[in-house]
Amino acid sequence: MESQSRDVLQKSFKEMISTLPKKKCLGFPEDQYQYQGFWFASPFLQGAFSPRTGTARLKSLTFATITRTSYNDSTTPLLSKMPHDVVPFMEFDHAQFSTNRHLGIPLLATHLPYSLLPRSIIDSGCKLIYICRDPKDTFRSELFYEGVSLYGPYWDHVLGYWKASLEHPDKLVLLKYEELVEDTVLYLKKTAKFMGYPFSPEEQQQGVPENIVQMCSFENLSGLEVNKTGKHCEGQGNLGFENNIFFRKEKLGDWKNHLTIEMAQHLDQRTMQKLSGSSLSL
Repeated sequence: MESQSRDVLQKSFKEMISTLPKKKCLGFPEDQYQYQGFWFASPFLQGAFSPRTGTARLKSLTFATITRTSYNDSTTPLLSKMPHDVVPFMEFDHAQFSTNRHLGIPLLATHLPYSLLPRSIIDSGCKLIYICRDPKDTFRSELFYEGVSLYGPYWDHVLGYWKASLEHPDKLVLLKYEELVEDTVLYLKKTAKFMGYPFSPEEQQQGVPENIVQMCSFENLSGLEVNKTGKHCEGQGNLGFENNIFFRKEKLGDWKNHLTIEMAQHLDQRTMQKLSGSSLSL
């Protein structure tokens, strides 16, 4: 019966997606579908339609924080699984009915715009952490991974979460990647408190936040065998990624090594135009 229900839902997803506008985008092998102003590959849309409820660095930090009483440095799943596997993407794992997620660990990730999040998430008591970065570095990063953004207009994406964070500061926080990198321990403490897993005075005296930051550092994670071999989302069409590409060290301001001055100025102007009227700066 469960298998039949899954087949029915999968068929329903495909039927809904087939009615949407579609086109080939800049060399992608699969059609991209337009939904509420954003362009997506089919697997992403299955996650968007599903009624079920950033980055590798933030994933590992949040996972290590909320599981710190269950695991230690030698037993954490981060030693044998990459961060995207211990904190699954809603678009991939839930849309594909993955059984890999540990139900006792209340963490999910998504690339969906705020406007496309399921109502079950918006109306629930769950906390949302949105991470953004300098648009120039974001542009450079997306060129490396995909050649173009899969998730719609970048500024509209950011503004959606920014506005929601102002309306519901107790439920959503917007975190800048640059701030996280500059003072990881400070923002880990803030994030832990926001999630409802604050570090006790004793833990802070014992250096627990610092230990988590060290364990989740680029140097440590990138050196693990699991993050040097294998694939993420393997078997899901053309969405398989080599694990090691998620650990390409990218310094702040790396765009300077890849974008021309004219390109950078154009992106800065677009950013100013898009964020005009808001109190947000990137």
